[in-house]
Amino acid sequence: MHFEEDQLYHIYNQGNNKQQIYFSHENYLYFLQHYRKTVSPFADTIAYCLMPNHFHFLIHTNTNSIQKLKIGSLYLTQLSDGIRKCLSNYAAAINKQQHTGGSLFRQKTKADIVTQSSTDYARNIFHHIHQNPLHAKLVTDLRNWEYSSYKDYISLRNGTLVNKALAAKFIDVNWKYLEKDTLESYENKNPDFC
Repeated sequence: MHFEEDQLYHIYNQGNNKQQIYFSHENYLYFLQHYRKTVSPFADTIAYCLMPNHFHFLIHTNTNSIQKLKIGSLYLTQLSDGIRKCLSNYAAAINKQQHTGGSLFRQKTKADIVTQSSTDYARNIFHHIHQNPLHAKLVTDLRNWEYSSYKDYISLRNGTLVNKALAAKFIDVNWKYLEKDTLESYENKNPDFC
């Protein structure tokens, strides 16, 4: 994954062959703990959503993100290595828990740059990340999905993972009416938008 400083990126991956990657409430929390230890020191999190078989993060890169390090014969950025560690540590724990082996995640985690696209694109990605549980019909009310930053943004939880100040800088949303904006965006969604 290639990262540039001071940019927004949509980071996502799913279970190998679309298999489930989170099996319990504790699994979701364990993943977020590893993310906080291995990725958060190298990027600011704007939004996230963990789903039974995939995850999404919207992050903002900084100087720490792009610092290079050598691992064996590879040169990685601190952020790329943090994502690698997060996924491999989590996969090892799940393989042990489930008495399985092999790849839990698809081989390549995607990192799409958002900042260099239209201003609407950042807002659409922000909403798309939070709308995932509705699309998957896991909930009928986004306030009921525990594993996303949506509850932090509508003040139902006072989490510390997301950087709301940076979100306000980069995402063109009427924060006072975020719930309404998110639902209207969902209802008017272009079905081809992914």
